[in-house]
Amino acid sequence: VQLQASGGGLVQDGDSLRLSCAASGRTFSMYVMGWFRQAPGKERDFVATITYNGDTTYYADSVKGRFTISRDNAKNTLYLQMNNLKPEDTAVYYCAQTPTIDHSNYARSSSYIYWGQGTQVTVSS
Repeated sequence: VQLQASGGGLVQDGDSLRLSCAASGRTFSMYVMGWFRQAPGKERDFVATITYNGDTTYYADSVKGRFTISRDNAKNTLYLQMNNLKPEDTAVYYCAQTPTIDHSNYARSSSYIYWGQGTQVTVSS
C-alpha cells in the first residue's frame, strides 16, 4: 500500500517539470487522487485533484492555467505537468489518495487518507 512520488528537481523560472506518483496496493481507479505542496515553514497547500476516471479536475487558483493533473489508471499512475514554473512554486510536492470527495472538501488535506513521501521541486529565479 504505497504512493511513490517522483520527478522533482531544480529548474529555472519559466521551466517545466512533470511529476509522477506510482500507486500500488489498492485499486487505483477507485480513488480520487490529489497533489498538495508544502513550502518551508508553511502549511501543506492544495494544488490539484482528479476524480476516478479523470472526468473532473480541480485546481488551486495559483496554478490554474499552468499545471495539469492527469492519471493513467492502466498504469496506476498520477501525473502533474507543471509549466511556466515560478520561484513561489518551490515546495515539496505530495500525492494523496482518498475514496471520495465533494465540492466542499476536495482542497482540504484532511480529506485525503493516503499520502506519498513527497518530491522536492525548486525553482530558481
